[in-house]
Amino acid sequence: MATSAVREASNGRVFAAAVERATSRRVDVVTGEVEARLTLRGVRHGLGPLAGLVLTFDIGGGSTEYVLSEDEAIRSMVSLRLGVVPLAERFPFPGVVDPEVYRELLDEVRRRLAGELPEAVRTARVTHLVGTAGTVTALAALDLGLVRYDPDRVHGYVLRRAAVERLLVRLCGLTVEERATLPCLEPGRADLIVPGTAIVMATFDQIGIDELRVSEFGLREGVLADAIEAYHGSRPSTAP
Repeated sequence: MATSAVREASNGRVFAAAVERATSRRVDVVTGEVEARLTLRGVRHGLGPLAGLVLTFDIGGGSTEYVLSEDEAIRSMVSLRLGVVPLAERFPFPGVVDPEVYRELLDEVRRRLAGELPEAVRTARVTHLVGTAGTVTALAALDLGLVRYDPDRVHGYVLRRAAVERLLVRLCGLTVEERATLPCLEPGRADLIVPGTAIVMATFDQIGIDELRVSEFGLREGVLADAIEAYHGSRPSTAP
């Protein structure tokens, strides 16, 4: 399965066809909406049901998905071309982060969310905010003070706005080389964690909620759950 990187590339279809020829396996280039639905499925499989309105967001390299759901019904969903890679290219922070440049980055993300999130999401009285993928799991691991990444401790962790603000101050005071040495922060994410954190902060601002629940389960697990159901004709049991 291929997502935003191939979906948005000018030669994405050519690339997918080349992979199919080389592997004899079909490559599905999924839409943003399918990506959002599968992400929600993975999150629900991992966290189990959450009462009330739930907004799930997945910060990716090329896009960020938001899914508003209640029980098993999707109320609204959107895939925004708002990923950490293009943000990092537009707002690079090789050294200690310049506060003025960071404010420009945060203002840009806030404008995008205010203008591109569906009204149903912007005005929802969200009960639970759930984050998945590398940015929020890395922030959770840093907040937990983990020396080695422990998915069992990260999964389900409640990450509060105040903690993200403290981590942001810490991250902004480091060069990209110093960020790369932090435990549980992959070196390849050292230049992406600040833009990713800006998306988290802008999401807190837009939704008016001050904490999120972290999910280790996401798109990949949603794809697997979908495949299992298609093969067996029944749903896989929820993870413990």
